[in-house]
Amino acid sequence: MMNKKEQGFIPVMLTPFKDNGEIDYEALTQLTEFYLESGASGLFANCLSSEMFELKDEEKIKSVQHIVKVVNGAVSVVATGTFGGPVTQQAEFAKQIYQTGIDAVIVITGLLAEENESDTVFNDRIFSLMDQTEQIPLGFYECPIPYKRVLSAEQLKQFVATNRVIYHKDTCLDINQIKDKLKAVEGYNFGLYDAYMGHAVESLKAGVAGLSCIQGNFFPELIVWLCKNYNNENLKVEVDKVQQFLIDNMDVMHDVYPIVAKYFLQKRGLNISTFTRREVGDFSSQKKHKIENLQNDYTFLQQEIA
Repeated sequence: MMNKKEQGFIPVMLTPFKDNGEIDYEALTQLTEFYLESGASGLFANCLSSEMFELKDEEKIKSVQHIVKVVNGAVSVVATGTFGGPVTQQAEFAKQIYQTGIDAVIVITGLLAEENESDTVFNDRIFSLMDQTEQIPLGFYECPIPYKRVLSAEQLKQFVATNRVIYHKDTCLDINQIKDKLKAVEGYNFGLYDAYMGHAVESLKAGVAGLSCIQGNFFPELIVWLCKNYNNENLKVEVDKVQQFLIDNMDVMHDVYPIVAKYFLQKRGLNISTFTRREVGDFSSQKKHKIENLQNDYTFLQQEIA
């Protein structure tokens, strides 16, 4: 995904829509460039933040193709490519989306086995998927929908040892599990990216490849700054402020997401509608006011860490 000596930010990309519900490709170009200009080390397209479950298959393919074209090799791009059904069906779509030019196909852990099915069943299906997708590089996404299936350190090591798995977006929210996973996959060409900002600094110090979080859809340059400076003793006060800012504002950024992220980006000057295909609740005037306060607080934080 990136230089092994560096740690960086991989945005979970939004999908901009026109007010009539169609994908807004002009806004998608602007958004992709915004991530790149902010210093993103790679991009995670066609993910939950992209409203992947609300996109038709042809929209998934077309939007990822568009992103790859805009990126033009500047950074690596990964995209989800498994959406349920028999393993054969999931493998077929994985091959289709890989043809867009992405660097790895991301597998949703909660769609390879039912919640009540064993790890043995899950593992067998992963190896079957590998067999049916030739040598396509893969990654994992512990997506909370349809349910969150968290991989153990032992499972992750088995998969990474095949040299087919290069990426993992971790959502376990447990720093001790993160450390166990990192230890298990030490020495492999593989990157674990943490989604949970409650322990972002501790996770970076533990050795994750970087961060991949929704907060980057509000202020990607702040997450990039944290990845670069988390261990800088001269900036310890500033790093602590950023970590606390992320903790303090976690709830407001998750409420009626991704509408709130799109509104925040509007306030930052991007030409993006707040339209979303997902049912996420009402974006009330009170919630809008909280986002405006968040913008003010972020502006103040920028001045403090400048």
